[in-house]
Amino acid sequence: MSSMAEANISSAAPAFSTAAQAVHWIVNLAKFGIRPGLKRMEKLMEMLDHPERRLKFIHVAGTNGKGSVCAYLTQVLKQSGYDVGTFTSPYIEKYTDRIRFNGENIAEDDLLRVVNRLKPLVDEIAASELGQPTMFEVSTALAIEYFAHVVYPDFVVWETGLGGRLDSTNIVSPILTIITNVGHDHMEVLGDTLEKVAAEKAAIIKPGVPVVSAVAQPGVIEVVQQTAKSKQSTLYLLDRQFHYKRISSGENHQVIDFTGPFRAITGVAVSMNGEHQLQNAAVALMAIELLRQYYALIVEDDVLFEAMKATQWAGRLEMISREPRILIDGAHNPEGGAALAQALRETYRYQKLHFVMGMLSTKNHSGYLRHILPLVDTLILTEPDWHKKEDAASLADLAGMLLREMGRSEVEIIVEPSWKAAVELVRKKTAQDDLAVVSGTLYLIGDVRSWILHQTDSEKGW
Repeated sequence: MSSMAEANISSAAPAFSTAAQAVHWIVNLAKFGIRPGLKRMEKLMEMLDHPERRLKFIHVAGTNGKGSVCAYLTQVLKQSGYDVGTFTSPYIEKYTDRIRFNGENIAEDDLLRVVNRLKPLVDEIAASELGQPTMFEVSTALAIEYFAHVVYPDFVVWETGLGGRLDSTNIVSPILTIITNVGHDHMEVLGDTLEKVAAEKAAIIKPGVPVVSAVAQPGVIEVVQQTAKSKQSTLYLLDRQFHYKRISSGENHQVIDFTGPFRAITGVAVSMNGEHQLQNAAVALMAIELLRQYYALIVEDDVLFEAMKATQWAGRLEMISREPRILIDGAHNPEGGAALAQALRETYRYQKLHFVMGMLSTKNHSGYLRHILPLVDTLILTEPDWHKKEDAASLADLAGMLLREMGRSEVEIIVEPSWKAAVELVRKKTAQDDLAVVSGTLYLIGDVRSWILHQTDSEKGW
């Protein structure tokens, strides 16, 4: 941080006296919306004397699977004895979930201290021609400053917020880049074709920094390959440079064999459910192998096996109630819907399937519903407690039309805008041999998870 900025901060009284006040200020910045671009972040990093240059980042982008890959990497690094910072979004229950050190949320005292350091700088930028920094920009800066000057981890697992090119996380120069996949999400911001979305995500690739990816569509592969080539970065692509084979699959226990350019790793077990988690696990294994090769990372095989099996990620095919069985999953786009539907067909056993769904208005709902509707007996449409929510009645109209197309007249459709009432309704409907699923936007999933597990409301923010 520049001496002038230090002097300004030290002479002023702290803006906030509690962590709750600090979080309230950040979360309230959400009203300024999403404003893609790096100029405000560049200015903020300059005013802080570039704390991002002190850290080793593993930058993770992609439409789905980012959080799970981050969870695998965090667990392996932590259990191997490294200090690891993790930045993810959106958070599931508490604002502090998104900034973690060795798996623990940022302490409130640390958050308060760092936010009081940031606040006058953010206000200074807001008063300039650059305009008000957004909630996500301030959160990103908070994470960087916390990692760089409070805990200083060996590695930072760094998840993009939206896209890549203009995402505030793209302020860093990573040691490794990961692009999990590219699908139909945020197309109103990132572009109206998968190739345009891929170009936005591939823009996190930095010169000479290796890239791991599981992108699958030919046009998307072409975009990622060309970007990597132009940056002279080596690309490690699933089904080309590395592979996985499913050996067994059951609820809470799946096993793969992994084959990479350096060696094979057989019999890797994971506890997360769904075929898509096997792909996420393979991407994480390839990333760990590259860190071993390029950065002399020391990960013993027994620790690797233990860590992969121990990895959990809240809100992804997570069974949060056993009586009745209630599964939550943050699938909210067509690709997520396809992965959820595959898991419901292959992994879970049930007599009847009762499905609660709440979405944001910006999503491709028909693409998602086409995967889910063939499986459900009851469909309860609800609304997340969030300003961009989709109207439950509109979702019901769309679902009804699609069900008529499919010739499924026996599905019961219920509109219940109150998500708490929807949860109580599905509880009552779900018999011992049935399964209830709550899915859709993570803003809904976070609320439902907090309510069922803790009987409290979650915090909110992107």
